[in-house]
Amino acid sequence: MLVLGIETTCDETAAAVVERQADGSGRILSNIVRSQIAEHARFGGVVPEIAARAHVDVLDRLVASAMKEAGVGYAELSAVAAAAGPGLIGGVIVGLTTAKAIAMVHDTPLIAVNHLEAHALTPRLTCALAFPYCLFLASGGHTQIVAVTGVGQYVRLGTTVDDAIGEAFDKVAKMLALPYPGGPEVERAAAGGDPARFALPRPMLGRADANFSLSGLKTAVRNEVSRLMPLEAQDVRDLCASFQAAVLESTADRLSVGVRLFRERFGAPRALVAAGGVAANQAIRSALQDVAAKAETTLIIPPPALCTDNGAMIAWAGAERLALGLTDTMDAPPRARWLLDANASAPAGYANTRAGF
Repeated sequence: MLVLGIETTCDETAAAVVERQADGSGRILSNIVRSQIAEHARFGGVVPEIAARAHVDVLDRLVASAMKEAGVGYAELSAVAAAAGPGLIGGVIVGLTTAKAIAMVHDTPLIAVNHLEAHALTPRLTCALAFPYCLFLASGGHTQIVAVTGVGQYVRLGTTVDDAIGEAFDKVAKMLALPYPGGPEVERAAAGGDPARFALPRPMLGRADANFSLSGLKTAVRNEVSRLMPLEAQDVRDLCASFQAAVLESTADRLSVGVRLFRERFGAPRALVAAGGVAANQAIRSALQDVAAKAETTLIIPPPALCTDNGAMIAWAGAERLALGLTDTMDAPPRARWLLDANASAPAGYANTRAGF
């Protein structure tokens, strides 16, 4: 089974070809990602219109390169998969329309993939992980704890009620005038800082639910920045270290609750899986290892190139769905919002939730 995957939900244009074997194992034949960091750096964040135009400019060539690198022709494809959401709608339209055109021209099945499902299923590509397992998805747009019990079977156990973790890192970086993208810069600065210098809050600590909140922590950092202006270099390092320490403690607490909720509903998870760009943060990886050890389960984190947005995860999700006979028609819509758990609702008492994106 050979599947072409296309990813254009944010600021990476990606295409890949993945092979799914009869035994359910996978092999990546090509996986090409073109980052748009240079286009967005001067704005300090992703500009949707610029992102969509950049996808248009390079996607056709990227798909051709992925097919050439994989050494396969379009007639050999079992399906074409594209991320149909959630994401920036202009970019989603570009990728999904391209996939539809390829599917129509070559009379190949189309699979409209939920970007979050692709992250959720990636560990089954890298290590043939069996269901059920507990997923911690953390990126610039998503922070969720999800029970993954089968292909298309997801139960959200916790989510952010305001900012995603990656978003909070980026906003703190912007406050401190660090370069874009901000997450890695905060981590780098934190390595030389004192995490105990600033008494920052640990949002949601000790709550019975597994939800996250980063807005108050972000505001506390802003207040310290205003108090200290003008900032010295060591102030920046100490603020980054203190902020990251607060995120680590809050994340460990929230995940511990999430794993407990998983056990109560589904039994012991086969693993705790981390996906999304935040999983590349080494300090967060260490915190996740501690959570997994205390929960007596295994921590699985896909290689960094498969944690961030890429075409291989879309192709693999398409292959997993195709193996179950799940395909889509040409009227499959692009979606800016697309809940992974269809039965999920916003956390009670919170109006400004980003749960669907």
